[in-house]
This record gives sequence, C-alpha cells and structure tokens, in this order.
Amino acid sequence: MNDAALTAFMVTSAAAASTLLGGAVAVVSGKVDRRLLAFGFAFAAGAMVYVSLVEILAKGQASFAEVMPPGEAHRMATLWFFAGTLLVILFERMLPRTDLDAPDEDGRRAVARAGLLTALAISAHNLPEGMATFFATLNEPSLGAKLAAAIAIHNIPEGISVAVPLLYATGSRTKAMIGTLVTAAAEPLGGLIGYLVLGPHLDPFVFGAVFGVIAGTMVFLSLHELMPSARRHAKGGETAYGLVGGMAALALSLVILK
Repeated sequence: MNDAALTAFMVTSAAAASTLLGGAVAVVSGKVDRRLLAFGFAFAAGAMVYVSLVEILAKGQASFAEVMPPGEAHRMATLWFFAGTLLVILFERMLPRTDLDAPDEDGRRAVARAGLLTALAISAHNLPEGMATFFATLNEPSLGAKLAAAIAIHNIPEGISVAVPLLYATGSRTKAMIGTLVTAAAEPLGGLIGYLVLGPHLDPFVFGAVFGVIAGTMVFLSLHELMPSARRHAKGGETAYGLVGGMAALALSLVILK
C-alpha cells in the first residue's frame, strides 16, 4: 500500500472511529436525547446528499471526460449513479429488517436480536461508505476529508443505535462496545476490499464509475435509511433543520475550500 492509499485508509478509519464515540456516549450515559439523535441523522443525510450531488458526481463526470467527449461523459456518470442506487437496493433486500420501536413482546431476548440485526445492517451499509471515503481521499484528499466528516457525523448516532439495545439486552458495557467496534471496523474493511479489488485497475474510467456508484449509494442510503431514522426519533422540526443544516455545512466548506 503506497503513501496515498495509506492516507486514504487512515482517513477512512478516522471516520469509522466516530461510531465508537457514539457507542461510548450510549454506554456512559445510558440514555440519549431522541431529538438530538434525529437532528444528527438528518444533518448527516443533508451533508451526504449535498456532497454526493454537487461534488462526487461532478468528479465522476470529470474523470469520464478525460477519456471521452463531454456529452458521453455526462451520460456515463448518470448511468453509474443509478447503477449505484440499484446495487444498494439489491443489497438492502438481502438484509433482515427490524424496528427497534416495535413492542417488545419477548423481553430482553427480542431487544438483543433487534440490536444484533441493527449491527449487521449498519455494518453492511458501512462497507460502501468505507469504500466511498477511501476512493474519494485517494483521488482528492480534500474531497475525501469532507466526505469523511459527513460520514463521521452520522456514525455517532449509528454507534448509539447499536450500543443502546445491546446494553439494555445484555447489561454488559463490554459487549455493547464490542458490537459497536465490529460495526465500525466495516468501514476501513470496505476501503481495503475496494483497494485490493480495484487498486490494480485504477484509471480515469474506473474512477468515474466508482464516483458515480458512490454518489448513487450515498444518496440512496441517506434517503432510505438516515431520513426515516431521523423522522422516527423527531418530535418537532429536527428533521428539516438537520437536513438543511447538513447541506449548509457542506456548502460552506466547499465555498471556503474552492
């Protein structure tokens, strides 16, 4: 792994570490303010949608434009964007679904099962997120840092959502943190897998395809996972405020760094 790849792996790992922060908050406090949780999910969704549509998809089109005419580059970037949404839809259908707010008829065993399924689902989602952060950083470190920041923000409530049910079901802070650690490790693992599979074949076309898929994946996960989670925990306007706030934060960072 060269210096650029090592830097990308470190940035990806740093974003993943915030999952542990969320788990630690849950373990230490034993309770979480639902309105803050809702705002965190929505803020992350806004940041990820904005950076995906404004920056990452544009990077994909620019990469394609290095090897083909502009019109064809635009079509290819669009094609790979929706290929990314389709891939994650197919992947989502293979995952078990659970509702942590459903009535708990079987006591702690049911909560433990819900916690494990949540950890599994989040781990699966973290694989493409890790790949996204890794390749964004590998291509342009400043872009990777912005994406990593957006992902780190939503990893905090994800860590909480994994640790809380595990802590409640087992009564063990250690088990709750181990579950959170496994979930966090999926992100650098996703980056490593992407590098091992695609690393030897990186060229403008591959970068364009990867960025298109990343943008589609991030937008779909934000709308399908983060926003419903935000609405489930919201008690007022936290969802809308968080969404716009996340977009504004990313827009401001792009303006400052241009």
